[in-house]
Amino acid sequence: MPVLENMEKCRLCPRNCNIDRNEKAGYCGVGDKIKIGRAAPHYWEEPFISGERGSGTVFFSGCSLRCVFCQNKKISGGELGRTVSVEELAEIYLSLEASGVHNVNLVTATHYTDKVAESIVLAKKRGCKLPFLWNSSGYEHVETMKRLDGLIDIYLPDMKYHSSEISKKYSNCPDYFEVTKKAISEMRRQTGTLFVKNGLLKFGTVVRHLVLPTYTEDSKKIIEYLYSTYGDSIYISIMSQYVPFGSVPDELNRRITEDEYNEVVDFAMSLGVKNAFIQERESAAESFIPDFFE
Repeated sequence: MPVLENMEKCRLCPRNCNIDRNEKAGYCGVGDKIKIGRAAPHYWEEPFISGERGSGTVFFSGCSLRCVFCQNKKISGGELGRTVSVEELAEIYLSLEASGVHNVNLVTATHYTDKVAESIVLAKKRGCKLPFLWNSSGYEHVETMKRLDGLIDIYLPDMKYHSSEISKKYSNCPDYFEVTKKAISEMRRQTGTLFVKNGLLKFGTVVRHLVLPTYTEDSKKIIEYLYSTYGDSIYISIMSQYVPFGSVPDELNRRITEDEYNEVVDFAMSLGVKNAFIQERESAAESFIPDFFE
């Protein structure tokens, strides 16, 4: 594993804020200490991730994307959560394993990549046998992803936007698509082709796309890109669970309609996509958003 940088001039994510996170919070909203918002079995991931016993999910506080419609705003700003050390984080993985979950699911950990990598190595040395998932916005540096090579078994990135205008408007990153497509390419390189055993994913890349109200054409461009680039060597998860939270622009201040979602799913089918997940509209409920540490 390559030598990991400190946080004196942090460039772990594409924001490249160069802030000394030993002294103050970066763009991600957190400093150099690991903060987590929740660690528990989670049952609402894709079926071959949650299985019957759940995915051992660790939600990290802070986020380098900060979408205006974020469903985890309670922790994405970095204010909420409890501080843990690398050693404690490794023990959390082992405790989750003992509870019977199928994997360890690291949600929005990019801004802690160096320390999370250390915690995975430590947990493996202490006997952890579970697959590790990297569950992120997709907005990642390729070089940061290379630090995880050999440590992550399953990548679960988003691909939120194709249009730079839309990504700038809602996440303040006009380079989102260009950056994310390179990151996903690296993720796919690391995990290789999909490997499913006894109904559970052991290795592979699953790209999620949340369909937003109004923007079905952008959704189609993402799915067309993914399928033309990777075919059925990855899974594409087409998500219907958008729920407006807080103060969002008028065009996003509603759930997607059944017609909008079906339009995107039908387009994927017309391309010949086989490895895809679709959601029932009942998924769009606040009950699917977990309780976080205060």
